[in-house]
Amino acid sequence: MTLTPQWMDELRTRISLSGVIGRSVRVTKAGREFKACCPFHNEKTPSFTINDEKGFYHCFGCGAHGDVIRWMTDHQGLPFMDAVKELALQAGMEVPAPDPRAAKVAEQQKSLHDVMAAAQQFFVNCLAEDRGTEARRYLASRGFPAHVVREFGFGFAPDSRTALKEALSAFPDAMLIEAGLRIVVEGKEPYDRFRGRLMLPILDPRGRVIAFGGRILSAEKTDAPKYLNSPDTPLFDKGRTVYNLHRAAPASRNNGRVVVVEGYMDVVALAAAGIGEAVAPLGTALTEHQIERLWRLVETPTLCFDGDVAGQRAAMRAITRALPLLRPGHSLRITTLPKGMDPDDLIKRDGPQAMEALLNGAQSMVDMLWQVERDALPLATPEDKAGLKARLLQHCETIQHPDIKSLYRRELTERFGELAFARKERAPFQPRQPGSARSQGKGPWKPPPLPLGADDKARMLKIGVGPSTNLLAAVLAGLINHPGEIARHAGALVRLQPEDTATSALLDCLLDLADNAQALESTRLHPILAERGLRPPSAQHYAGMRFGFLAGSSEQATDELAEAVSLLVELPAVEEALATATQRHETEFSDDSYAEQQRLRKRRVDLFGRLEQMNRARAAL
Repeated sequence: MTLTPQWMDELRTRISLSGVIGRSVRVTKAGREFKACCPFHNEKTPSFTINDEKGFYHCFGCGAHGDVIRWMTDHQGLPFMDAVKELALQAGMEVPAPDPRAAKVAEQQKSLHDVMAAAQQFFVNCLAEDRGTEARRYLASRGFPAHVVREFGFGFAPDSRTALKEALSAFPDAMLIEAGLRIVVEGKEPYDRFRGRLMLPILDPRGRVIAFGGRILSAEKTDAPKYLNSPDTPLFDKGRTVYNLHRAAPASRNNGRVVVVEGYMDVVALAAAGIGEAVAPLGTALTEHQIERLWRLVETPTLCFDGDVAGQRAAMRAITRALPLLRPGHSLRITTLPKGMDPDDLIKRDGPQAMEALLNGAQSMVDMLWQVERDALPLATPEDKAGLKARLLQHCETIQHPDIKSLYRRELTERFGELAFARKERAPFQPRQPGSARSQGKGPWKPPPLPLGADDKARMLKIGVGPSTNLLAAVLAGLINHPGEIARHAGALVRLQPEDTATSALLDCLLDLADNAQALESTRLHPILAERGLRPPSAQHYAGMRFGFLAGSSEQATDELAEAVSLLVELPAVEEALATATQRHETEFSDDSYAEQQRLRKRRVDLFGRLEQMNRARAAL
């Protein structure tokens, strides 16, 4: 059945929220609202408010929040559709007739839920058998109590290409493939996706298995990814799913906190230490959809990252995605672990109280943004400091809410002023010394051959269609051919935002490999991409571009790849700046606006000319 937003709004309008809640909880009138002792946690003084005009309830003690449907599902324990039907009956409304297409999709999903439930039972059984000995030994080494192992549903996938298919023979192979449990490779027989791995089910908010995560157990399999998640399926969208959300939601109501860690094993480790409100994204950086989901639980989730370069990069990616979404009262707090440690390491060394202290000392977004950008580059010259200011203001420009944008600009500008115009100025960093990691020719901080303006260095670059799309495909293919170059260009690649979802997933995968510092040969990188359901770009994606790095492996090829990355970053920046300058000139029609427009047009022609020159040089070989 199709429940349109208009129909749902009408249902909420016809129902008295205070009346529905008043059937289960004693409520009293308090001005234009109602008050009650919160039914979601024990309290003696009422902090639970009900607002009929706005149609929501909120507890200032535990953070419980929702509308009348949320009340029926969370407090009364009804499934969503049962809640809707009961409220519709009270409101005298007819529930829309079933939609055949929606019914077909629902039936398909129901069947896939059956497949996933059967797979979960198979993995749990395997863990208890002799073939699960190594997996049980690993769980014992992590110190996870038996009740945590049962609660999180740990299992084991045998090291076999057909074990799951044989165990789930009641389901057709096509259904196992659609559920992401089996892999199809052109010209080969399908095979089980998860083999020789400790298995962990991924559940939806209703507690149903929708996907799996698997950790490799054999140290000999160096060509396989350490962690492997299910691909996107009709049940599972990793960009919208938050691991452990169904358990963390009740826990968060007790302390008003949600902790976001980097992986699901970190979530289990925190739960074993008594921190049950931990969640994690699934193999990708925190997305806008996941941030919005977390904000439904608490207004300021706490993000916990590793204290290395990769953790800092992950923190900045989360900040960059959260800035445009900020609204009053809603933000993020960020903390970093000691270098070289994950949450489990810290808890085992210093106890749960050390983790609690770390979370309590989390920084605000504005503090983290200032710290990362201030420490990103040396500040030895006036030009360096001007670059810092430009990067900070560029971040502010991405904020959509006008008041928050203005406050961020004022806060960061004041901090910059204290740093740049101090009477006794001391640069916080010394210039890079010859021979240091940052000055090596192959280091990830090597500046691009084509210089960008200071205001371009912080901008996220959207890549849709056109030459930039083809160039991006060629660069990704080149990086797969030269995986040792991925870390070198990670700082530039992290700013790219491809509109194509498959390309974005491939780029995220390569950045994750760089973050994990996996030394991969090209022949080993292809199986990892196949395991994750990703395909390298083919020649048709880069439309006949001829680059040496697409075939060769010489130093000249890697230098050419570096120049291609530089072009890839500057082209969309110039395109965007030219569009802005053209719009400004059409409004002002001044000499300055015309000169800026012409300067950018010339730069655009120069860039395309260099790209064409590189292609012609290669074609002549």
